Amino acid sequence: MELASYSDYAVRLVNTEEPARGTDTLTSVDDIRALFGASTQLARRATEADLTRFRAVRARLRAVFTAADEGEGSRAVDLLNSLLLEFPVSPQVSGHDFLDEEGRPRWHMHLAEHPSNATAGYAATAAMGLAFHLTGFGVDRLGLCQAAPCRNAYLDTSTNRSRRYCSDRCATRANVAAYRARKRLETERSASTGRSAETSHETVPSTDR
Repeated sequence: MELASYSDYAVRLVNTEEPARGTDTLTSVDDIRALFGASTQLARRATEADLTRFRAVRARLRAVFTAADEGEGSRAVDLLNSLLLEFPVSPQVSGHDFLDEEGRPRWHMHLAEHPSNATAGYAATAAMGLAFHLTGFGVDRLGLCQAAPCRNAYLDTSTNRSRRYCSDRCATRANVAAYRARKRLETERSASTGRSAETSHETVPSTDR
């Protein structure tokens, strides 16, 4: 697995909350375990105590995305570095679960964490993955959805750095809203122009012959 792919851990955690909508789907141990995906060994270590810790890490990760989205690259890096210092990992060469046609391991880099709890393990993986994505693609590739009130985090992997939304659904919703706003403005301008022309016609003084 490429190390940058671990950045999805950060996105998954951040997007369990939508502050503008007042929603939070991180409410149980099962919700925590679902975030780990295939990494079931560490997920099984999750307890009720991890809920508070996960939410704290989530807030710090969202702060990284927010700073990047606002063009404050240095601040985003500082925030991410603080997570990396607090939750370190040890990159290792691994071949587990990946075999070639001849049954030989397909060697790849793996993030080996040594956590004291499930939160520490998840945070270490998420922070390191996000760091590799940031250094590999640029800090401006971290963003927050522009389709208000969504504000979900996303990682821009487009070739022209054009991504602005977290999903096709939000992109469509934003485009429809923009179209309706343009049509409404056109209608208002048309009505205003008509009223101006009518007023102008009425105020033209008549000429005595």
